[in-house]
Amino acid sequence: MILGSDVLVERDLLRGRTIGLVSNPASVNADLRHIADVAESHGVRIGALFGPQHGFRSDLQENMIESPHGRDARRRIPIHSLYSETRQPTASMLEGLDAIVIDLQDVGTRIYTYIYTMAGCLRAAKAHGLPVVVCDRPNPIGGEAVEGPMLEPAFASFVGEYPIPMRHGMTIGELAKLFNEHFGIGAKLEVVAMRGWTRGQYFDETGLTWVMPSPNLPTLDSATVYPGTVLFEGTNVSEGRGTTRPFELIGAPWIDPEPFAASLNSLNMPGVFFRPTAFEPTFHKHAQTLCGGVQIHVRDRHVFRPVETGAALLAACRRAGPKSFAWREPPYEYEAVRLPIDILCGSERERRAIEHEGKIEELARQWRADVEAFLPLRQKYLLY
Repeated sequence: MILGSDVLVERDLLRGRTIGLVSNPASVNADLRHIADVAESHGVRIGALFGPQHGFRSDLQENMIESPHGRDARRRIPIHSLYSETRQPTASMLEGLDAIVIDLQDVGTRIYTYIYTMAGCLRAAKAHGLPVVVCDRPNPIGGEAVEGPMLEPAFASFVGEYPIPMRHGMTIGELAKLFNEHFGIGAKLEVVAMRGWTRGQYFDETGLTWVMPSPNLPTLDSATVYPGTVLFEGTNVSEGRGTTRPFELIGAPWIDPEPFAASLNSLNMPGVFFRPTAFEPTFHKHAQTLCGGVQIHVRDRHVFRPVETGAALLAACRRAGPKSFAWREPPYEYEAVRLPIDILCGSERERRAIEHEGKIEELARQWRADVEAFLPLRQKYLLY
């Protein structure tokens, strides 16, 4: 399997040009060489580096901590943070550049902010007359399954700018085309496609080495459950940040693990087993406090429905401690008014259903109707 970044240098598309490179530590090829080094070795000049959330070096552990601007001492060029006072490049940041090159590893989930960093770069490029090259990468949780609620435009935010499902089943290059063409950004865009990737492949079937795309997605297992358990960022329940298994461990001090796990397993949700456990986060929610809960073990990822599983877990946590469970209050990811859970879900529907003890199966049925309406649009932009 050949990544878009290797196809880019193989084709000598940018030799002799000065680029702004949007990347982070996961922007490596099959030999674990970073795109910045590979591009320079093929005659491309890097005029500036840009980092998404968590920073160019992905060294900021917590979410919602803005990254400082910096400087690459070896190359003697600026490192601009696009998770700072600005989420897209400014005119001064783009000065002297011939093109913007984006090589970021997405994780297949609508709320993952790297795709909106990309959208911001497309908007800035359009405004300043620069071309954008997106080096495509695999969707690590496969490019076939599409699941979950559609974003309603009134709930747009930096964790969801465009109406797409929570698990969108697209690559970052395909999303670039969707955003740029269908949603009308209109930049001069070239997506450099991969060779050898098929839609059904998960990351561990590509022959590539997993490098953390962000600090709290340490493994493919965490990325597999993330489309559902990321919803816990909108609650006072721990999503496992501060442990070695973020997004796989879910719990809170008021939860009794054994009956909690038994109640979840009685739902017979496809492809998943909930193992009772206890954990103590080292930071973030409930730091240094014992939490009871479950570890999510995906036994069959091809039938596992992460978003439906996440919603069922939310409802179970609320039932386990109705006086203790709470929705997180804003601000959250640059949104100061709407509840975080609502901008994560992309509507109020999910929160209200859980508050009124509605059936998760009914929510999932509504999501399937949303997905069916989205699929014909998605089909137009698939590259593989």
